[in-house]
Amino acid sequence: MSNTDTAKSIEGERFLITRPEEAESYWQPLPANGYVSIHVAPHQIRMDAPIAVGTQTLGKGAYVRDHSHDRNEEVIHFIHGKGRVVINGTETHDITPGTTLFLGKGCTHTFINDSETEEMHWIWFMNPGGLESFFRQIGRPRAHGDSPPSPFPRPTNVAEIEANTVFAAPNRDSK
Repeated sequence: MSNTDTAKSIEGERFLITRPEEAESYWQPLPANGYVSIHVAPHQIRMDAPIAVGTQTLGKGAYVRDHSHDRNEEVIHFIHGKGRVVINGTETHDITPGTTLFLGKGCTHTFINDSETEEMHWIWFMNPGGLESFFRQIGRPRAHGDSPPSPFPRPTNVAEIEANTVFAAPNRDSK
């Protein structure tokens, strides 16, 4: 059987095809000030190993704050823009399109978009999943083609959301 409908996402018993314009997507609060799209997640299709895959766009001059995941491993592949990653608070590395990172459990990391003229864009893979739940809880729904909202703050209960999703408790000694 052939399905040539390229305009819609498709779900079968054991497969899922997610089109960019139909991906579940959320505007992200400051300091990231961009958006996330979830392309594969356990709530979208039955899977034996509950992974999650999505994309993230980081706003011009924005950053993803320092954090780690104590129960999850993450792979990030950068596809647009340039910036920096700081790993474990001390190692700074340039990020360019084509760069791939593996971040093991407990590895702290932050992403910084130094550009005031272009966004950074990457694909993320989380094993096991759960990052999608965090993005849903802190973000605002986004439809493909929507104009960006004015920058907005993180929810006041963000620490509780982080603790209940995929984030390790912040290391108070590093501040």
